[in-house]
Amino acid sequence: MRKLTFLAVLEPNGNGGYGVSFPDVPGCISLGDNFDHAVKMGQEALGLHIYGLEKDGDPIPERDDKIPETGKGDIVVPISVYPDLTKDSMDNRREKTTITLPHWLKELAETEHVNYSRVLETALRDTLNIER
Repeated sequence: MRKLTFLAVLEPNGNGGYGVSFPDVPGCISLGDNFDHAVKMGQEALGLHIYGLEKDGDPIPERDDKIPETGKGDIVVPISVYPDLTKDSMDNRREKTTITLPHWLKELAETEHVNYSRVLETALRDTLNIER
């Protein structure tokens, strides 16, 4: 399983929290209420940022192992993500959708306690010839 690690700069905000940025991953930023939360949120931001880059067909930035310049009080930490786990999580998350049915069919389905999500998912898999 792929593992990517980038250096993150945690910048204290004066209230016990930290802003998080990744010098090698422009545009990937986050924040946290404390050190541990900032690392966790940085990891989530990095995973989602890489997911977005790959989904758009953009290259993943190269990691520079040189310690970035920081301000007073900043902390540099390595943050690792597993892009394949993020992709699996994002691609398989459940999403709501609205459907339109004749009133009589909706009433009958509700009387029979039909699970609309299960029926629609099964029908879509059958229609698209998906076996997973």
